[in-house]
Amino acid sequence: MKKALSVNRLAWKLLEKLLENPEFYEVKVEKSKSGTTIVDAGMEAKGGFEAGRLITQICMGGCGKAKIVCKQYGELELASIFVYTDHPVIATLGSQYAGWQIREGDYFAIGSGPARALALKPKEIYKEIEYQDDFDKAIVVLETDKRPPEAVIERFLRDCNVSTENLAVILTPTVSLAGATQVSGRTVETGIHKLRRLGLDVSTILYSWGIAPIPPIHPKFTKAMARTNDAILYGGTAYYSIECDDEEELKKIVEKTPSKASKSCGRPFMEILKEANYDFYKIDPDLFAPAVIVINNATTGNTFQNGEINVKALIESFGFKTY
Repeated sequence: MKKALSVNRLAWKLLEKLLENPEFYEVKVEKSKSGTTIVDAGMEAKGGFEAGRLITQICMGGCGKAKIVCKQYGELELASIFVYTDHPVIATLGSQYAGWQIREGDYFAIGSGPARALALKPKEIYKEIEYQDDFDKAIVVLETDKRPPEAVIERFLRDCNVSTENLAVILTPTVSLAGATQVSGRTVETGIHKLRRLGLDVSTILYSWGIAPIPPIHPKFTKAMARTNDAILYGGTAYYSIECDDEEELKKIVEKTPSKASKSCGRPFMEILKEANYDFYKIDPDLFAPAVIVINNATTGNTFQNGEINVKALIESFGFKTY
């Protein structure tokens, strides 16, 4: 197991910025009954661009950087989040990937962030990438609009093998700007997940960057979640530099990677979700990918690009009324 980088150690340094200056980041810091640190980034707290940017970097285990920029998408100019990393596999599959489903009674949340690398959730990914963290502190990020019950916190403590004062839980409702920002910051991760599913050996990925628009806020969770998906599916671009000897096979993978490889592509995610009766598992998995994929083969120097930004879908999803 590779242990050179500790995603929890690196991310904890970023967490301290939130804890030391919650007013600036517009978050609310509390303690659970057991003494665990709870960071509210959008429920009672306002949350914003800076909180979303920093939480994106925490989700990447401190192995990536994030910037808020302005980018033009056809006639739209949208705030966007640009991320880049020299450690793409650890930053994404090893930390950022929302691969921890939390269920306790009627409570449900999706967990991501560096705590996964201590709890090994899911274990098969960590076995594949040969990575496991070893640190006495843990950070888990939950996409939720409810505080986790004590039973969930106790599970985190057991699974991560840390003491209560060394656990931090960050809450990022999708209806908040911070929540939307950190989801749009997952373009690189979404692309790597698709490349892995198509058979690319992720250990060959050297460097990555990605950019996607940050959708306008919507007060209803389902529509806010649909907008964050559309931001990546129709507005996201992901770049990877890899080492590959079989360029013909690489070309086939590039053809199948962007979201347009799915027959569902082109329609707003809200419409696709309704058609699937709100069951994510009934949605074509080929859809979940950035709109544009760029792969540079460092072995040959050739670069391949596929996909396209769908401005019409963004306008419809984001609720733009132009005059």
